[in-house]
Amino acid sequence: VQLQASGGGLVQAGDSLSLSCVASGSTFRSYSVAWFRRTPGKEREFVAAMWRSQGRLYYADSVKDRFTISRDNAKNTVYLQMNSLKPEDTAIYFCAADMHTILSSVRDVRGYDNWGQGTQVTVSS
Repeated sequence: VQLQASGGGLVQAGDSLSLSCVASGSTFRSYSVAWFRRTPGKEREFVAAMWRSQGRLYYADSVKDRFTISRDNAKNTVYLQMNSLKPEDTAIYFCAADMHTILSSVRDVRGYDNWGQGTQVTVSS
């Protein structure tokens, strides 16, 4: 599956932003999907995930209650709604997907073989 992320931009602290990730392929509804982010000099860190088609949701503590991951299988699209953004949320955001992600790897970059190209989110204070 190929992934195309979009929706990044420059916003102020407290603002909201919605990211989208469109996938190719007819079996996308069976995939686990996730968002990760990366800041300069750091490894990609987990943000949010939806495990397989069952819809079990997982969030990093740093974004819980502010970010929401969702999907529209009819549109082959995964979303990340980001509210109450903080300057520390500034990063390149990547979407990821995999059909074989196991539950213990849902928060791990190694749990996903398919990645989008990344979209920059910048939050000014």
